Amino acid sequence: MATRKEYTEKLKSKLDEWNAKIDELKEKSEAADADMRAEYQEQVQALKAKRSELQQTVKKLQDAGDDAWEDIKEGADDAWEALDDAFDSAMSRFK
Repeated sequence: MATRKEYTEKLKSKLDEWNAKIDELKEKSEAADADMRAEYQEQVQALKAKRSELQQTVKKLQDAGDDAWEDIKEGADDAWEALDDAFDSAMSRFK
């Protein structure tokens, strides 16, 4: 089982990857036609919202007491999975 610090670092690393993917989608949107640009922008906004939720969860993990972090970790796992699914969906949609 990962320690709180290891788990938090893993989430931060994944957030960095997702930030890069958001940037990639933004770049693709600039080169797309108007209809596709709107879809890209919609996806980017949705991904940013989910990313923000996960960032807040990471902050809660960092600030949580030793007893509470396991409970918060469960929520983080759910948020992580939702964001990962959203990224996979968005990236496959716009390839």
